[in-house]
Amino acid sequence: MIVPLTHVLILAAILFALGLVCVMVWRSNVIMLLIGIEIMLNAAMLAFVGGAASWGEASGQVFALMIMAMTSAEVSLALALVVYLHRRKKTVNVDEFNEMKG
Repeated sequence: MIVPLTHVLILAAILFALGLVCVMVWRSNVIMLLIGIEIMLNAAMLAFVGGAASWGEASGQVFALMIMAMTSAEVSLALALVVYLHRRKKTVNVDEFNEMKG
């Protein structure tokens, strides 16, 4: 492996922290919340792939492919939900969706 595992893990930790900051700072906006979650999942994938490359196994790459499939399904469903909620309430602010009545 050309890049040391510690550098990969440091980059993954920085990406995860940035995603967590995005979720914590913009938690009132649904779209930014989803972007933060995607960044955190990408950081986890980077750590899996880096670890697998360091140990010479393919299990990290397989797990990363499974995470990619899961996140693509999650993004499509979340985008449909955001479009529906925006049409219903004319906003993407999470605080507006705190009640169950129509």
